[in-house]
Amino acid sequence: MASVPDLERRLARSGHLARLEESRTRPGAWTLYVDGTPQSHVDLEDPEWLGFEYVRRIGHAIDLVRPASEPITAVHLGGGAFTLPRYVIATRPGSRQQVVELESDLVDLVREHLPLPRGAQLRVRHGDAREVLAKLPAGLTGTVDIVVIDIFSGSRTPAHVTSAEFHGLVSPRLAPGGIVVVNVADGAGLAFARSQAATLSHVYEHVAIAADTGMLKGRRFGNVVMYASHDPLPFESMPRRLASDPAPAKLVEGAELTRFIAGAPVVTDATAIPSPPPSRSVFLSKR
Repeated sequence: MASVPDLERRLARSGHLARLEESRTRPGAWTLYVDGTPQSHVDLEDPEWLGFEYVRRIGHAIDLVRPASEPITAVHLGGGAFTLPRYVIATRPGSRQQVVELESDLVDLVREHLPLPRGAQLRVRHGDAREVLAKLPAGLTGTVDIVVIDIFSGSRTPAHVTSAEFHGLVSPRLAPGGIVVVNVADGAGLAFARSQAATLSHVYEHVAIAADTGMLKGRRFGNVVMYASHDPLPFESMPRRLASDPAPAKLVEGAELTRFIAGAPVVTDATAIPSPPPSRSVFLSKR
């Protein structure tokens, strides 16, 4: 096993410390921490196993966007430890994937210790997600089946990837029936999450969100996964999938989503702010 220094890397762009830690109870499973925040969980022996609650909820959208096992085109904004790209490789062989990651040092750390499967059709593009998104090849316009937006600097999502203008760059990339999935972190009151749902509803015709009931009531800090598309979401089985997860969640859409948004403002570049910081105690765990 690599020594602790080998499993850590100071990231040049942000200055955050990235660290890989192997699970004591699940050999071959690793967690990536950035600035003390758990950002990815990878099981090298079983890439179809998604350990984090919110990642499972994104995985359901990957499962439902096209018929089972059919190759897809995916764009991941935010790489982390490549948990979801590995999941696509395992569940949809032959898929084409693009991963955009700001921190080249993080990509190097992950590839050194958690290598990707050989022969995967995956390209990593280095740089700011918004800047790279605007420069993606023309062949990815109108052809992407799923865009996963899971962008964090440490424990916060930067403001410039939360606005309607940002989604104006994402939207044209979608194929018919394509889905945008956004991981939104928020705390009590859910003001940030409500404004993100309002922003998605401004750009896309069909929007739904998923979270556990305690989170939806604004009782604690956590993740709300949001789904958006220009076309009806293929989510007939999604409520059952969410309810049967180890950490059950609820799908909110239609009139219930309208009540959740409750007049929250659409975020623009002029009004965008980063996601709220969590209490450090949120991520305390036993090692």
